[in-house]
Amino acid sequence: MKYRYERKYLVHNSMVEILRNRILPFVKADPYTQLKNGIPEYTVRSIYFDTPSLDSLNEKIEGLEKRRKLRVRSYNEEESVDTFFLEIKLKEGNRIGKNRTKLPIESFEHFCNNPSMALEISDDKYKSDANKFLYYLEKEQQSPINLIVYDREAYIGKFDSGLRITFDKNIQSANMPEISELFSNQNLAFVWPSHFILEIKYFESPMPYWLKLIVQEFELRHQALSKYTEGYFCHKLNYKSAYSS
Repeated sequence: MKYRYERKYLVHNSMVEILRNRILPFVKADPYTQLKNGIPEYTVRSIYFDTPSLDSLNEKIEGLEKRRKLRVRSYNEEESVDTFFLEIKLKEGNRIGKNRTKLPIESFEHFCNNPSMALEISDDKYKSDANKFLYYLEKEQQSPINLIVYDREAYIGKFDSGLRITFDKNIQSANMPEISELFSNQNLAFVWPSHFILEIKYFESPMPYWLKLIVQEFELRHQALSKYTEGYFCHKLNYKSAYSS
């Protein structure tokens, strides 16, 4: 597993087109996107797991340098999907890594009914990552805590294929979902109604110079944003976000 650097910025929706036009000379559409009104996008769907004492959420709040989160992820709408993923997202400081298992959508019902049971996987790499996921799931008694759904406008670098820039828009969440609700659009609430998250990921430090200039030009402020944490708390009426809204 190779770690990469990650930077996140909370940006007002009015800046989407301006920032898009500034980066377009240096990037091209992510090949996994589909054009929607000329914009390369897809919908991301994730269910985040946590322990009964919400260890992952509390570790984020406390700012621990090394953290781990379990999630199930798929994309777009259920009728157009042929795969889903079991993921362990690892974070060390400002670098991230991921153990990821790709599974056929036909296995999804089995996983929903028996989330801690072994899955039939032929690929050794996927089998190893799946076993890690199931190990933590059972050992720590993790269960679904938060569903996050958003539209991702995605680009990769023209001159650096390791560079990835995404605009995560219309971020919505629902608490305490069933695993089977991964493709549900019910009971969703907007997390940042007037903002999107600009994410920049790259393997080689520092950030490309042209991109650093754009960040400085628009005075973007790097923040430790967490869709899971904010998505969970946006349903708590007395919670005041740690980030601008």
